[in-house]
Amino acid sequence: MLTKNFVNTDIKFTQTLVNILSLSTTDINCTGVDGKGYESVVHAVAVGDSGDTLSGALMVELELEESDDDSSYTDCANSALENPATGATGAVTGTNTGTFAVIDAPSEDSAMFFVRYVGTKRYSRVVVNKTGTHTNGVEIHAFAMRARPTVLPAA
Repeated sequence: MLTKNFVNTDIKFTQTLVNILSLSTTDINCTGVDGKGYESVVHAVAVGDSGDTLSGALMVELELEESDDDSSYTDCANSALENPATGATGAVTGTNTGTFAVIDAPSEDSAMFFVRYVGTKRYSRVVVNKTGTHTNGVEIHAFAMRARPTVLPAA
């Protein structure tokens, strides 16, 4: 897992999913992020231009899961999600609880999606849920930003 401290050592970036060309219909679980010692964890997912025409039957959903032990994960409650740009809590309507983005149209790919975890569990991770057969695939990359450490510098 690639980790890099930011310029003033109060933000830590962690790669949670290597840039992949996702062809299968299997869900992708990103690496869990330990929020202990930080006041904020923001997950970011870059979704490239899909090689397939996205629709309600062929889509990608981004979901957040949480865990006490980085082993047993469950869907986050919608109230554990926050839009870091607006501060609004809640999720979008998706297949599962904890969905923060549904990409089901060509105009919605080639974008970055962000979510702040505000739940009470120690670990959080992004899950990429795919519906339909992605014949040509879509590039997906994910990372997390942990900020405001309780002790400086961030380890």
